Amino acid sequence: MKTKKSTSTDLEHLASMFQTIGDANRMRILCRIFVTKNACVSDIAEGLGLSVAVTSYHLKALADEGLLEPKRDGKRVCYAPAKTTMFSDIKKLICRHSNI
Repeated sequence: MKTKKSTSTDLEHLASMFQTIGDANRMRILCRIFVTKNACVSDIAEGLGLSVAVTSYHLKALADEGLLEPKRDGKRVCYAPAKTTMFSDIKKLICRHSNI
């Protein structure tokens, strides 16, 4: 059975993704979005007890890493999980330890 060799670029991307996820607030935000499938900044902030500014900052970092997809809904910005093969693995890894 052949396995795909990981390239240096693959590993660097994976390391960058884990560095981005490695913040407790970002983990809580991801778990919230895993549950709701789509959520707006203000709703996430209210649900997690964070300010809108802090929530927006973390959401942008997660989106820049390719983990979330932003969608404008009028004046509101909402986020949905990105279609990535890693998403279910990330969910299993972090959300089972969360009370979201």
